Amino acid sequence: MLRWTLKGPVRSRSPQTNSQKQSPANPDLEGKASRTGALIAMHQTGRPRWTPRDYAALAMQGYARNPIVYRSIRMISEAAASASFYCLVDGARLSEHPVLDLLRQPNPRQDAASWLENLYGHLLVSGNAYIEAVYGTSSLKELHCLRPDRMKVVPGPEGWPDAYDYTIGNKSVRFLQNDDASPLPPILHITLFHPHDDHYGLSPLEAAQVSLDVHNAAASWNKALLDNSARPSGALVYAASEAGNLSEEQFERLKRELEEGYQGAMNAGRPLLLEGGLDWKSMSLSPRDMDFIDAKNSAAREIALAFGVPPMLLGIPGDNTYSNYAEANRAFWRQTVLPLASRCLQNLARWLSPAFNEAFDLRIDLDLVTALAGEREALWNRVGNASFLTENEKRMAVGYSPLAEPANEIPSRKEGGK
Repeated sequence: MLRWTLKGPVRSRSPQTNSQKQSPANPDLEGKASRTGALIAMHQTGRPRWTPRDYAALAMQGYARNPIVYRSIRMISEAAASASFYCLVDGARLSEHPVLDLLRQPNPRQDAASWLENLYGHLLVSGNAYIEAVYGTSSLKELHCLRPDRMKVVPGPEGWPDAYDYTIGNKSVRFLQNDDASPLPPILHITLFHPHDDHYGLSPLEAAQVSLDVHNAAASWNKALLDNSARPSGALVYAASEAGNLSEEQFERLKRELEEGYQGAMNAGRPLLLEGGLDWKSMSLSPRDMDFIDAKNSAAREIALAFGVPPMLLGIPGDNTYSNYAEANRAFWRQTVLPLASRCLQNLARWLSPAFNEAFDLRIDLDLVTALAGEREALWNRVGNASFLTENEKRMAVGYSPLAEPANEIPSRKEGGK
């Protein structure tokens, strides 16, 4: 926007949409800006800044190699992407609107469900999600989710994002956020709260990284145990005889024969034949002594906790917080899926409103969420039996827009001036 001074208009770097631009008639309002922005600008020195976390490691060690992380992210992203939503304009609930048409087919290769699943998946893995708006000759045509590991923030003179650089190999594309040729910034950046970063979000995987390492290490230990005949390691003790100790050649031959003949799942349980002077001494604790299974399940519960998925839904034993599966599923939707989906839809609505020349909101249709059917039924019965409410008040109480109300229809509770 333009900030007016005695020397004339000066462009502000604060990333605002055209709907938020103010008229030059009110210079006091136009000059408003965060007083902390200059401090951030001094700290960042206006240079491109890469994300401080290793997205590739989080994605590989978490999503690609850990079943708890994989299932948690898939459950949240698929559930959030499956939720139906509607457009709210001036209090009127609309099932048909140009923004809904765009979101049903954001780009030629993706439908709404797959595109939203990408959006929520990137947000959960990295704590950041980036959406690119693509314009045609006169209107907004496509929306694309961009990979977070390829995107970097370019802070402006006031510290706030002035541009975004998308880099693949040695090629880079810069998206300027204050482009007057477009009614809205070309990039929407959605983040999860990070207490130590001004620009990037905190991934749930980072908070659960210790538990993730424990769970992965437990799986690797179990695999190594199976590869070594499913037995704890030990030592072959050689009782020296008159011939002396084993020669180097004898030692290497014995080692090679043990590795080839007794290691691996195919050799599990095979008896060990020891020559004269050799004795087997076990040196390791058993899996029961190491409390292997409990440690692995504890790490799995902590990973599920970081993502907000009830362990019962992931099949993790030892969690009796919920009395039944339906209650756990309802808590999963209420505490995890709906807050994430509602937040992303609100960001989308605020960002896209200037492209359609009107303010609107995108909201989840709770009536179509199967997990909340019991709650919605109880609400409908409670509101339907409320005789002191008018028909329109009942509609508004359950989330519907009011009908055209006759002039002579006055609620009885308002007659006394209350």
